[in-house]
Amino acid sequence: MLSISMMAGDYFTVGGETVVQLERLRGDRAQLFVSAPRAVPILRGDVLERQGGQRPACVREIAPPQTGQLPWTPRKRAALAELRRTLDRMDSSPEVQTLREKLEIMFPEPTFSNG
Repeated sequence: MLSISMMAGDYFTVGGETVVQLERLRGDRAQLFVSAPRAVPILRGDVLERQGGQRPACVREIAPPQTGQLPWTPRKRAALAELRRTLDRMDSSPEVQTLREKLEIMFPEPTFSNG
């Protein structure tokens, strides 16, 4: 199987008469333009399978992109705690305050409830 890295506007051809162009990427979705002769059937994989067709053997299972927070390890927790302690020892300049705010946005301190 051929793997192609593309940027918006790039295209490739299949045979002499089919053209596939990447129009844009938006998040985890791509919009493609396909130009092919009318005699060439074009079906999305989910439609093909819903109609009883077989998934082609060459189609790989792609793991969904990981979302959410970074996986935490004891070293990462210790590094974050050291960053917070270092910022606490620094002055209250606007730059230091901005660093504190950004750190809190990226890694909010956990809150614990008594419930």
